[in-house]
Amino acid sequence: MARQVHVRLNDRVYENLTEYAAKANKPINDCLLEALSLFFDEKTREMKRETAKFRFVDLFAGIGGMRIAFESHDGFCVFSSEWDRYCQRTYFENFGVMPFGDITKIDERDIPDHEILVAGFPCQPFSIAGVSKKNSLGQATGFLDKTQGTLFFDVARIIKEKRPKAFLLENVKNLKSHDKGKTWQIITETLDELGYEVFSAVLNGQIYSPQHRERVFIVGFDRRRFGLDINFNFTLSTQEKTSRVKDILDTCVEERYTLTDHLWKYLQDYAAKHQAKGNGFGYGLADLDGVTRTLSARYYKDGSEILIPQNGKNPRRLTPRECARLQGYAEDFKIPVSDTQAYKQFGNSVVVPLVTAVAGKLVSALEQIPEIN
Repeated sequence: MARQVHVRLNDRVYENLTEYAAKANKPINDCLLEALSLFFDEKTREMKRETAKFRFVDLFAGIGGMRIAFESHDGFCVFSSEWDRYCQRTYFENFGVMPFGDITKIDERDIPDHEILVAGFPCQPFSIAGVSKKNSLGQATGFLDKTQGTLFFDVARIIKEKRPKAFLLENVKNLKSHDKGKTWQIITETLDELGYEVFSAVLNGQIYSPQHRERVFIVGFDRRRFGLDINFNFTLSTQEKTSRVKDILDTCVEERYTLTDHLWKYLQDYAAKHQAKGNGFGYGLADLDGVTRTLSARYYKDGSEILIPQNGKNPRRLTPRECARLQGYAEDFKIPVSDTQAYKQFGNSVVVPLVTAVAGKLVSALEQIPEIN
């Protein structure tokens, strides 16, 4: 229900508003409403900043799943970065903030101070061939050489400059085995050389969502502040009742999400061909009383990894809203992009309740670990 409020404006404000409305080709009332919304959004952010328990930065932010997790523990995000323009749009629609674009283009000294750094950095190839030792950290470590050219380098240089009390990094499970373990070795050695006590674990999102989704989480604490006597573990509550696939499904779904006869036949033939060769490739019909396979960024192509069975007709894809639920996003999370982009975004996202639980463990540890200086 819309409510009316009569506003008295002085001449200067009215003239500026009238000029803006003319340039924007919008009704003056719409422009006034936008201005008031922006004003109160900013005031709300200021209040949250003043009452926040800690500040954090959200790097490689995607659509903000990790931001939601840390905000739920009374954190205030002072900086975010995400290069994909479609993700930026979704991020802006939900948080009212446009993330900085290419993190490789920002000077680490320009990033605001913060207590916690959060990053779901992409896994890129690392090369350790021909690495020369340099005194980049005041000792012969050479971490800049080892990570130069990868996006982890940008995480490392920001940690080195800003020295957050702690960080949380997230990546695919295979990061630990990539390049026969060399990538993992470089990452952990780099974080150790930066002076952080590091803890890691592979966690499965199906604790909180009806989806088998394993990811590696890396938590680090600044040894300069806390010394070596740091107690942290990833043990999460197992009391949460795992929802079933059918719990996240809509009752009425548009016909366009049902596979065409041509695509359904192709997927069946493809699966049969690989099954004959002894391979496990093929589509996945979801057990509606169980959990799904992992939702991937390629879901937009054919939806083959998670197909919903339908009585008397071909199976269907999940809708973008169902994908959002599968990843633990609230019903009011806005999806302002096309289905194709939405599938990519949710396929690349985190399971929000899982990250929220890990964030809670990290924040709790920071509150309990005494600083040594």
